[in-house]
Amino acid sequence: MTDRPIDLSSLSSSWKPRRSMFSARKFALMASVVAGLGASIYGFSPSLSPADIFTSSAHAQVNNEVRKVAQPVGFADIVERVKPSVISVKVNINEKLAKDDSGNNDDSPFQPGSPMERFFRRFGGPDGLPPGLRGAPRGRGAVTGQGSGFFISPDGYAVTNNHVVDGADKVEVTTDDGKTYTAKVIGTDARTDVALIKVEGASNLPFAKLSDGKPRIGDWVLAVGNPFGLGGTVTAGIVSASGRDIGNGPYDDFIQIDAPVNKGNSGGPAFNTEGEVMGVNTAIYSPSGGSVGIAFAIPASTVKNVIAQLKDKGSVSRGWIGVQIQPVTADIAESLGLKKAEGALVAEPQANGPAAKAGIESGDVITAVNGETVKDARELARTIGALPPGTAVKLNVIHKGQDKVVSLNLGQLPNSLEAKADTENGDKGGATRGTDVPKLGLTLAPANTVAGAGKEGVVVTEVDPKSPAAERGFKEGDVILEVAGKSVSNAGDVREAINAARTDNKNSVLMRVRSGGSSRFVAVPVAKG
Repeated sequence: MTDRPIDLSSLSSSWKPRRSMFSARKFALMASVVAGLGASIYGFSPSLSPADIFTSSAHAQVNNEVRKVAQPVGFADIVERVKPSVISVKVNINEKLAKDDSGNNDDSPFQPGSPMERFFRRFGGPDGLPPGLRGAPRGRGAVTGQGSGFFISPDGYAVTNNHVVDGADKVEVTTDDGKTYTAKVIGTDARTDVALIKVEGASNLPFAKLSDGKPRIGDWVLAVGNPFGLGGTVTAGIVSASGRDIGNGPYDDFIQIDAPVNKGNSGGPAFNTEGEVMGVNTAIYSPSGGSVGIAFAIPASTVKNVIAQLKDKGSVSRGWIGVQIQPVTADIAESLGLKKAEGALVAEPQANGPAAKAGIESGDVITAVNGETVKDARELARTIGALPPGTAVKLNVIHKGQDKVVSLNLGQLPNSLEAKADTENGDKGGATRGTDVPKLGLTLAPANTVAGAGKEGVVVTEVDPKSPAAERGFKEGDVILEVAGKSVSNAGDVREAINAARTDNKNSVLMRVRSGGSSRFVAVPVAKG
């Protein structure tokens, strides 16, 4: 059977009564719809012609109905109100990008290996610089940076990013009406990438209000800033996600937005439809350096807490309990006999820290702070970090399967935590091959028989690359300190603990592993049979 046009004249007379079902009214209505589409496409009504069947009263009726439809509401009123509070921030940084004689450094203004340096190396422009920081030739010399910010008070206090003004010798801001002021840096916080600056010799400045509410996914957002140094620019989008962790540090809690944010928008505000600042634009995901619809903003709640301390004392003090923590995965929860994979697992309490003094041990799981549930390790870090040092807190802890409440006073988070000497991964000369634990894919030897491995635990001397242990990140030089909560000193202890877990019908066994200067727990599956 072939498809071909239907010749209406060839149809039998029996079909004609059915055709009469198309009444004049129905045909007129159909014609009016076609006419409406034609007007929409071509932007004018058909002129009088033999085809004036479409220029009927029905056509006019459709046009009238279209006019009654509510038109999309734009953002012009909001922008007109908030745009004067947004500023361009220009900085001069002398010798900031100087290379050492080895030539191994690059142009990044961040410390090598720091979270921000890794982030911008991956997501920044071709040169690895953060958005807005460019303009210097490679090597020594002055660097000019271009970013954004916004006033938060009429006397000239303004918020921008730490990475915009970090190390600046000179800061200038330009307002929306073209006036330029000199500004000074009041304080910065690298952990949240927030900075507070203040212009000199100005008053009665337009300012923006930081929002008290929490943005919802799907809310409208307006990003205002100075992309590419072009002057004030506005883009619109929605909130795509919240609570994003981009690897910047333990306090990551970014809002993800899809409003186009480009180089030079760093430090600029993201407004909600109430004209309040919901966040401060700080980073973008972009292989090319331009917007691909994934940007990150620091929540207004975080900014409020940080700038209050920066204004008061020029720095930020955070509470500290002194523990290394990690997430509770489903495997770890099963190994510990927990009902839910929630809370923060204590990998190791730091000596003489508040937690160690209060009796918290490795393997404990912190589930709540002052009665407020802690979902994961990042939430614990943010909750404790938001409290001032010296605060008395109560921690709900699961200790060896039992619930208990621990009271302690917070210490002050050190500005830079001292790294432990990596003696464990030093010279391993004289080590024996060790004993195989084939079902794990590990070869183990007592730590005290391997130079530099310490006196406790068993050291991993070899890892089968196709084994479950390799999949979970074990590497040569790691030291297994505990298996299923029991200290081990040789491969036999490890086997015994694994066999006991298998006898108890457990799917995995929890190991405490020291790697370099830190400890972590790893849930390793146990083979049946």
